[in-house]
Amino acid sequence: MRQIKLTLFLCGVSLHRLTEYRVDFLLGAFGFIIRVGAQIILVHVVFALVPSVYGWGYYHALFLLGFALLPRGLDRLFTDNLWMLSGQYVRTGEFYRYLIRPVRPLFLLVSDRFFWPDALGDLITGVTLLAYATGHLTLGVPPVVAVALTPILVLLGAVVYFSVKLAFASLAFWTTTSYPVMHAANELSEFAGFPLDLYRPTVRWVLTWVLPFAVTSYFPVTFLLFGDRAHLLWIPTTSLGALAVACLIWRAGLRRYEMTGS
Repeated sequence: MRQIKLTLFLCGVSLHRLTEYRVDFLLGAFGFIIRVGAQIILVHVVFALVPSVYGWGYYHALFLLGFALLPRGLDRLFTDNLWMLSGQYVRTGEFYRYLIRPVRPLFLLVSDRFFWPDALGDLITGVTLLAYATGHLTLGVPPVVAVALTPILVLLGAVVYFSVKLAFASLAFWTTTSYPVMHAANELSEFAGFPLDLYRPTVRWVLTWVLPFAVTSYFPVTFLLFGDRAHLLWIPTTSLGALAVACLIWRAGLRRYEMTGS
């Protein structure tokens, strides 16, 4: 209950911060619109030339893109301060302040940017694309099943995003900065917004077994749209496994941490 109360309080602090820096929020929202708009235009251009790609039609692709935005947005909403760990806190010695407070360091770290409003753009756009695409599609599972499982699948996808970010951010405990490699992994997550069938086998293998972003969108969507249950159990197994590995790296890094002296 203490953690829940702290979470709600810190969400309010983040919203209060937003009222103080409105221009910063608008610039972030504008950048998001450009990024997602470019993805939507790309999908439209591709399917204006061909009716389907590997069995995926225009509305299937829009559904996948919309779904991919939901776990990414949910993760950004609460855990985006991990970027500061990868690029600044260890290098400058600021991380020490998270170790002297009577709350778990990881909770304190992410709570500095709890409820980051930029992520609402991901969530709102994702829901809009899903609703629009669903109106033109017949799902491969009963609507009741889709409505019941979608929030769970989105949450498990957000766990994967958080785990990847935590693992790469924790490398900063050894290297003092891990921002470049974390940024590269984040850029690779953009591939999750398109059908996995489009990529070469090496890319598909990386997105499934190394950085499992396929679990965040492609596997859930193939189940919802086509009723493909082949990877359904792989989704929670991968999500929880990735979280366990990330936590192990975090704990090892925490024990390794030393002040930089800067």
